Amino acid sequence: MGLNLGLIDYGMGNLHSVEKAFNRLGYQPYRVVCSEDLNRCDALVLPGVGSFDPAIENLHSTGLVPDLQRWNEADRPMLGICLGLQLLFESSSEGHLQGLGFIQGHVKRLPVEHGARIPHMGWAPLELKRSNPMLGPADPLAWVYFVHSYAAVPKQPETLVAAASFGRSSVTAMVWQRRLGACQFHPEKSSDSGSAMLERWLDWLNQGAPICS
Repeated sequence: MGLNLGLIDYGMGNLHSVEKAFNRLGYQPYRVVCSEDLNRCDALVLPGVGSFDPAIENLHSTGLVPDLQRWNEADRPMLGICLGLQLLFESSSEGHLQGLGFIQGHVKRLPVEHGARIPHMGWAPLELKRSNPMLGPADPLAWVYFVHSYAAVPKQPETLVAAASFGRSSVTAMVWQRRLGACQFHPEKSSDSGSAMLERWLDWLNQGAPICS
């Protein structure tokens, strides 16, 4: 394969399962731990498991944050997964530190509602809001796997491309902004639905990653 994927390793990602998911699709991502590792990457994956502030601190400790800012400013492809989605936003109620700020908005704790347990853990169907490089209206209904207690609230409504039900509420499941996309759920743990979405993302990259407007 000619496409080189970079998997950002900052000590808080579910790297093994993400790697295996891409392996099954014929790709071997590179572990990105320093600036030099970015030189051979065509697209980046930012995974994440854990809490917001420790994740941001770990990411800054790698020295990669200025590189990721330049990557985003250059409109190069990046995919966030779970906590990786939340780090793309400006701030989170879970902590006090600033996020990367690539997407305008704030991350809030899931609402406490009758019958809805926190963390939100398990399978749920996606509600497509807008076609994007990972999911379109012609695709089968996608059931995906969630594990989270916080959800992003984008400032720009068009950034939200898929939602999921939580109690009586609807929460952000996917966001997309030009060549920057992210999933609150775990596509690498979402069986055939998740594999199909990752494969669509890879196809989009191989087609030159046309901007999603």
